[in-house]
Amino acid sequence: MTTNLTEKMAGEIALSNDPGKTMRKWREEFSVSQNELASAMDVSPSVISDYESGRRRSPGVGVVKKMVDSLMAIDAERGSPTASKFKSESREECIIAMEEFGSGIPPEEFVKALNGTILNPGAAGRMIYGYTVVNSMKAIMSLSSSDYLKIYGWSTERALIFTDVSFGRSPMVAIRAHPLTPAMVVYLKPEKIDPLAVKLAELEGVPLVSVDTELNELIMRLRALKEGK
Repeated sequence: MTTNLTEKMAGEIALSNDPGKTMRKWREEFSVSQNELASAMDVSPSVISDYESGRRRSPGVGVVKKMVDSLMAIDAERGSPTASKFKSESREECIIAMEEFGSGIPPEEFVKALNGTILNPGAAGRMIYGYTVVNSMKAIMSLSSSDYLKIYGWSTERALIFTDVSFGRSPMVAIRAHPLTPAMVVYLKPEKIDPLAVKLAELEGVPLVSVDTELNELIMRLRALKEGK
């Protein structure tokens, strides 16, 4: 997570039309004074002031890196309150939607409602009592092993629906490595399914489903299922 936050900060400053203003935004986000930052960067406070006010030209890569590293170091000395806040926000960002059903839905009914295609027809499947729609890339980047539990909501008897899927290998590897197994795994508009993903689903005995629809339409269908229950 630290790497993600530092990349986010550096990227925003580098791409900003007003890098000085963006530098100030991040300094204030970390509740660090100009004097504190200047001390950590081993520069004069006037240097920080000049960058933030635009009196100095845009900072180079070295200056941006030094500033970002200094803010992270100061935050770490304080117990990482800002980094922890952004980590928490990232966990929430990866979960797009999550609901529980009042009663179980047979797997074949769930697949039909989503107009999906089962990629491993031999999997028996279990009743589905909820769903979680997850951005797979954000989940991979931000969720620790313990955080991963959050995507299961109240029950593992649910469908985990992954968006932003390229080949589908990573979500199934993560599922197989974790002691909890969902009732169904759904890939939304995958580019191409890796045969290994299908094999892993077969080994877990979990139906793997591909759905070719837009996210908004998927959410509408899921909500209709919930209302029907």
